[in-house]
Amino acid sequence: MRLSNLADYAVVLMSAAARQCGSVPIHAGMLAEQTGIPGPTAQKLVSQLARAGLLVASRGSGGGIRLARPAAAISVADIVEAVEGPIALTACVAEGRHDCSLEGSCKVQPHWGVVNGAVRGALAEISLASLVKPLPLAGGVWGGPVEVAHPADIPSPNPSRKREGRIEA
Repeated sequence: MRLSNLADYAVVLMSAAARQCGSVPIHAGMLAEQTGIPGPTAQKLVSQLARAGLLVASRGSGGGIRLARPAAAISVADIVEAVEGPIALTACVAEGRHDCSLEGSCKVQPHWGVVNGAVRGALAEISLASLVKPLPLAGGVWGGPVEVAHPADIPSPNPSRKREGRIEA
């Protein structure tokens, strides 16, 4: 599964807005410049995100864009759904859809709601505020693994060996 470019850009744009909000009024053009998102696309996203209640836009000389609520109260799921609609890995769970050739005989279809809920739940756990914080430097790479398992905690792929590396008798 991959996010559309528009959903990806929405997350990038909202992250930039979260970093800027509160300091000075920001405009879609400023966000476009800061993020590298084309201006018309940034404007379209600002409109969609405002309609979804994630951004508040005000016109005038002191106007601009601000987050509609604190960054900690906005999730990646909120942003993706503002652009893409409900998170669903398959179309067969949508109300009124009857275009699947397996409909009626598919044994998995009743379970897709659980899968979609799990994906949405995982994205809902990631706040916009967490995307604004820099990740610690790990292994010389920003955003790399933060915790490295101790070798003794990793089970051996060979069951005839103990974790310490000694062969069992």
